Amino acid sequence: MHETCSIKIVIDFTASWCGPCKFIQPAINEFAEKYTDIEFIKIDVDEMNNVAQEFKVHVMPTFILIKRGKEVDKVVGAKKEDLQKKIEKHRF
Repeated sequence: MHETCSIKIVIDFTASWCGPCKFIQPAINEFAEKYTDIEFIKIDVDEMNNVAQEFKVHVMPTFILIKRGKEVDKVVGAKKEDLQKKIEKHRF
């Protein structure tokens, strides 16, 4: 049986019209390849506005880090270094 409580997720709240979202996308792809123990999920705020509201997302991109089903951290803006530091911090 798969232990779902240990799943780690990074939710990338984005929008098709968002320039900074496009700018940071190569870094997100790089992180997804490097951190294979983490699930990376992209959510378009225009398509899933209710989810964005639930996570109180007002700026794109926003990255929400989830561990054991709970939000443990957040990065607002296309801040590659900040996101990588927080991913490293919450991997274990």
